[in-house]
Amino acid sequence: MEGPISHTQALLRLRCPRCHAGPLFTHPASSLRHFDEMPPACPVCRQTYEPEPGFYYGAMYVSFAFSVAVVAVVGVLLYFLAHDPPVWVYVTAVTATMLLLTPLSFRYARALMLYWFGSAPYDPARDPARDPARDPARW
Repeated sequence: MEGPISHTQALLRLRCPRCHAGPLFTHPASSLRHFDEMPPACPVCRQTYEPEPGFYYGAMYVSFAFSVAVVAVVGVLLYFLAHDPPVWVYVTAVTATMLLLTPLSFRYARALMLYWFGSAPYDPARDPARDPARDPARW
């Protein structure tokens, strides 16, 4: 088993903010029917993933920021690489890119909300990488 991972690595891997080991989502992002499903709590440390009802409404603002960034990047790339194509090309490219990135945008918006406002600080004692006896693979 590898050693402890940093907060950034845990966030990028979509892991529990408290133990950095439990997955935040039950299915892979490529599962379009179930990409949004989260377990009620971490399977490793039992940290609840929804601290209060409606907690993830704030994730819409994070997702909106992601969308603005995607529109800006795609627009700038098209402007310079495609030499300012017609408007329909911009609309089509941005729409297609946003549809492809929706599962990732959704997941990372929720993960950021949980890490920033979830009141679940990292607890090294709950990290299975530090204590092999807590490794869920052994259960």
